[in-house]
Order: sequence, then C-alpha cells, then structure tokens
Amino acid sequence: MRHADYQDLTVSVQELDIGMRVVALDRPWEETTFLLQGFVIASNHDIRELQRQCQTVTVQVRIESVPKGAARTPSNPGEVTAAPKPTKTGPASTQRVNYINQVSFERAVDASRLTFDSARSLATSIMEGLRVGRNLDVSECRDTVDKVVDSILANKDALRFLSMIKHKDSYTAEHSMNVCILSATFARHLGLLEYEIRDAALCGLLHDVGKSRIPVEILNKPGRFTREEAYIMAEHPTHGRNILMSASAEFKHAIDVAHTHHERMDGKGYPRGLRHQQISYYAKIVALADAYDAMTSERCYGTAKTSEQALKMILRDRGSHFDSELSKKFVTCIGFYPSGCLIELAGGQVAIVLEPSQTDFARPRLRVLTDDQQHRLETPYELNLADPTNQSVFIRAEVHNGTAGIDINTALTQEISLL
Repeated sequence: MRHADYQDLTVSVQELDIGMRVVALDRPWEETTFLLQGFVIASNHDIRELQRQCQTVTVQVRIESVPKGAARTPSNPGEVTAAPKPTKTGPASTQRVNYINQVSFERAVDASRLTFDSARSLATSIMEGLRVGRNLDVSECRDTVDKVVDSILANKDALRFLSMIKHKDSYTAEHSMNVCILSATFARHLGLLEYEIRDAALCGLLHDVGKSRIPVEILNKPGRFTREEAYIMAEHPTHGRNILMSASAEFKHAIDVAHTHHERMDGKGYPRGLRHQQISYYAKIVALADAYDAMTSERCYGTAKTSEQALKMILRDRGSHFDSELSKKFVTCIGFYPSGCLIELAGGQVAIVLEPSQTDFARPRLRVLTDDQQHRLETPYELNLADPTNQSVFIRAEVHNGTAGIDINTALTQEISLL
C-alpha cells in the first residue's frame, strides 16, 4: 500500500520544469505578478516569469512510501517525485580534442583582422544599445562568436595578438571582446568540443552586459568606490542575468555565467555567495579570462599588470578565488610570454613577442625594438629564440608598457602592418 508524503525543496529557477508545484518564492508574493500564492507550473511562460522575477523558489516534492522491495513510481504523469536534476551548466561530454594550428601565425593574423574589428564593433554596440533600451540581436551575437571561434581553431594566437591593442577609454566594451577571445582560446586549450568552445565564447562576450545598467559616472570612476557605489556596481551580475533571460532562451549558459562570474570557490563572492560545486564550469572559465584581462588592461582607475604578474596572482588565489585545476591549466594556456607582451633580453634589448613557441614557452619569436642600451632601432629585426643558432640568447623578464619609451599599442599596430 502506498502512502504519499510531501517535502518542500528550494531550487534554482534554472532547474524548473512543467508540472512542478511552486509553494513559495524568494521574495514576497505581492511584489510579483503572480495572482495565486502557490500554483502548478503549466507552461514555459510560467517558467520564464519565475526566472525573470526570482532566483530561487520552493517546490513541493511528493515522495511515496512503499513496502520494502516494491518499485517506487509517480502516481500521476508529470508529478514531481524526487529532487529535480540540476540543469547542465558546462560541457555535456567528457570527450576531449587535441587541436593543432591549421594556418601560420602571419596568415591567421591577416585573416582575423575583419573578425577582430567586427567583434570589437559588436561588443561596443551591445553595451551602447542596451544602455539606450535596444534589445540584443541573438543572431548577430552568434555570427560574431562563430567567426571568433573559427579564427581561434585555425590559429590560437592570432586574435590574442590583435586583442593586445587596448584603449583605456573603451575598456568596458573591449573587455567583453577580449574575454570572449580568451574564453574561447582557453576552451580550445582544454580540448572542449567545437560547439562547447562556441558556448564558452558567447558566455565571455555577454558576461558583463549587466554593466549597461550601471551609471556611467560609477562605471568610469577613477578613484575608489564609496560603499553605496560598490553596492550598485555589485548588482551588475543580477542585471546581466535579467537582461539575457528576457532576450532569448538560447542564452542558457550565458545567463548563468553573467550571474555567476564573480562568485568564488570559498563562497566569498557575489551576488549569491556560491561555493565551488555550485559554480558552473563555464563560469569558472570566464572568471579566469575576466580576471586576467582586467589585470593586464589599462583602466581609468589603475595601471596594467604584466602577464606574468597577473598569472602569479591567479595561481596565488587558486582554490580560494578560482578553481584550482583550471587555474593551473589557464596559466599553461597563456604561457610565460604571450603574443603582444613586451620583454627585456638578458643583453638589455627590449622586444615584443610575436608568437610563442609551440615546444618551449621560454623561446618565443620576437621583434627586437632597441639596442642593448635601450635606444630605439631604426630597423627592428626578428629573432626566433627557438632557432638553435640563438640558444645563447635568453629573456630576462617581461616588462611594463612604456619601457624604453615603447607603447605596446603603437608597436603592435606597426607590427601588424608588417605581417
């Protein structure tokens, strides 16, 4: 003989399904558009409204007690009889791919220029459009992400090289583009399937759309935030979730990442204080790309760190701020001397890194810009440290932008014209 018991279970609104009985919300009923205080989800529209207005809800779960050894089955189709399965928030497969560059660095840079320009234009138009009330164009986002991923699959370094050209005054939009590129590059490094790389790239592109709801005077403030301003700024993940939820159901992973990319492994992040296992795989990927690009960019309230400094900080914070295993893999993905960084050779010359070596991160291909006294050369020259004839040449350290009067943006622009 069966006996039915009921249990209340609090779940994320991302885990809802038709047929579930909602008995409580994470906010007062009178603050929502729902007429009944308790109802059965009857349609996808109900789910979307719950997702738009709440973060979690309480559902009533029916659990049937049956004689020992008897099968446990739901009494009615669609009735909830167990805790709902969590929505997949990361790669669906365990299969991994070993990608190799399909075209040379020079060809890839030349072929990627239009992709880079369109990605930068889209990132800018997204932020500006949302700020004035325009809706996201889903197909445009997908088209641009497809081009970015195609470029990264062809050669992992070309777009990264182009993305090193940064403008402080356009930080917010360029940051979204760079995080898109970094997230896709890291996903490729992790061996994710192609469609999963595209998902990661889309998450990176849209992770900060909530900043379009932050007043510009706070977003671009050069000094420290007041407590009130910090609270306002910390609302951007929730704004991002709401924007993407209202835009399209296609943004499932991007919704989660926009809401979650500032959570931390130790539970000290925001806005929900999630811990390690509660944070999705894509959110962990984008959090690393987000932090790295932020640290290595000139911003209105801070100077850029070198890539080496940023990677050391990521390693320092692995396990507390960032996922421990992914942090180590991210450092390997970026490498010691990534494309576009400025380095000083043991002999004193300053050079810009063109392309990392595929076999030895410490032996990249360079363009030497100064002599050993750090005077600018009239004719810079290429130096491939991986060439056996150059084994006596070593890199002393990565150096900051402005060393020997060299501006990385200018040097990169000149270099691109030579490739």
